[in-house]
Amino acid sequence: MQYQEPDFLTRNLFNPAVAFFTGTLGLSLRGSRVLAVRGRKSGEWRTTPVNPLTFEGQRYLVAPRGLTHWVRNIRASGEGVLRKGRHEEPVRVAEVPDAEKAPILRAYLKLWGMETKKFFGLPNADVSDEEIACIAPNHPVFRIL
Repeated sequence: MQYQEPDFLTRNLFNPAVAFFTGTLGLSLRGSRVLAVRGRKSGEWRTTPVNPLTFEGQRYLVAPRGLTHWVRNIRASGEGVLRKGRHEEPVRVAEVPDAEKAPILRAYLKLWGMETKKFFGLPNADVSDEEIACIAPNHPVFRIL
């Protein structure tokens, strides 16, 4: 499983801007949140902007960049906090098996593909289930419990 590290502009401009608007001002960009998770080694809180997905009555966190630090941290703890302004929502998560990811990843690509499809290596969300199944192991998905 790969990790696609953010480029300079994403790391130093885009993510901090989304975190400021969403986490500080409470202005969600199409449902964005700031995810806070305790570091698996340090125990310190780490934050990152995320795009939660609601699909068939369930909520999910999808990692378009692959095996990121937030993925490793939430795997270790099984919990985190979703923030929007002053509102904090403690969440517990369960990882979704690869065999169940295809419809979730398709829905994620339909909603967030404009900004994330480059990380999936797919032209759009209308590819076959087999094509999505091939990339599913590279993109962790967590069901919010």
